[in-house]
Amino acid sequence: MIKNIAIIGSGVMGSGIAQSFADSGYFVTINDIKEEFLSKAQDRISENLSLLIEEGAMTEQEKQGALSNITYKVDLKEAVRDADFIIEAIPEVIELKLDLYQQLEQIVKEDAIIASNTSTFPISRLMETASFADRMIIAHFFNPGHLVPLVEIVQHNETKPEVVEATLDLIRKIGKSPILLKKEIAGFIANRLQTALMREAFYLLKEGVATAEDIDTAITAGPGFRWAFTGPIEIADFGGLDTWQRVFDNVAPELDQSKQAPIIIRDLVEKGKLGAKSGEGIFTYEESTVSQKINERDRNFIKLGKLKMEKEEVL
Repeated sequence: MIKNIAIIGSGVMGSGIAQSFADSGYFVTINDIKEEFLSKAQDRISENLSLLIEEGAMTEQEKQGALSNITYKVDLKEAVRDADFIIEAIPEVIELKLDLYQQLEQIVKEDAIIASNTSTFPISRLMETASFADRMIIAHFFNPGHLVPLVEIVQHNETKPEVVEATLDLIRKIGKSPILLKKEIAGFIANRLQTALMREAFYLLKEGVATAEDIDTAITAGPGFRWAFTGPIEIADFGGLDTWQRVFDNVAPELDQSKQAPIIIRDLVEKGKLGAKSGEGIFTYEESTVSQKINERDRNFIKLGKLKMEKEEVL
């Protein structure tokens, strides 16, 4: 039975994942290499919980309960010693991850499940040298981890079936929507779909078909509005597969076929214009504007999450 969770890495993803478990009554230990990082994570989690209170999705008592479920430790051994389920959410540097797994081999419980939040590396690469390969899995959360329901679960041929089932059950218990990949594929599912869409969006921008604002609105007020409750395959069924056959035949040959990042992105990155993090990308950002937009985004995610939960309760 899984009771104790350890999250290694206290950044935006790690703290969001930790919050998801703490909200649901699990005891969580967050580990990082500096007290400074852990202090920032503690503040971030407290702010996230306060926003949930403001939006009526949580009470002050529930916030305090979630906070009391979380401890913070710099010592890796202390952090994972009693953990039943460990999620690694450290930077996407393969050497760092493999080094971490080597350390974990010496200190985790014999039946502990080890999961990676990676969005980049195939599980076959991660488990190459791990002695606990049969207890290893990918559990890929999406940012912000405490609000977005999707978690992609990736197994490999050595992962025990009971580890897969325990992981799926655990993710469901914290109110998430896990999906299981039946085979390993680069980018998993959601990022492949997202990348295909964004490639075309940047192509339309490059071609001057519309402004960046209008291209974004085409999604948020169109397909994105539907996708919150109806996926693309069901939409095809609803619209008629004969209709979608014609759409594909007419439009697919005209779509961008680039094999690299869009030229607009490459040019901006070369100039150091990285988006919100640098103050300028496609759009220009003031520091206060970024915080405000993230706050607005999260409030909307909370409202959407409540609506989706209400729908599921009705069903």
